[in-house]
Amino acid sequence: MSSTQDEAILRNARETIDSLYDLSQLLQTGLDKSTLSICVGMIEQGANPDTLAAVIKELRSENEALNSQSNA
Repeated sequence: MSSTQDEAILRNARETIDSLYDLSQLLQTGLDKSTLSICVGMIEQGANPDTLAAVIKELRSENEALNSQSNA
């Protein structure tokens, strides 16, 4: 692949992540661009989106519980 093609692929990927991030912000998911990129990559590799969402929710819940314990 030529460098021009590589640049076009990278630009397209950035634009896609930017669009997904904008949508993520509208939906108030709380995901930053880095986390969103990781999630997209995992889904592209075959991860189940519903399962991934459940894991993220569980991790957030556990994090909140730990923060509550440390603040008590």
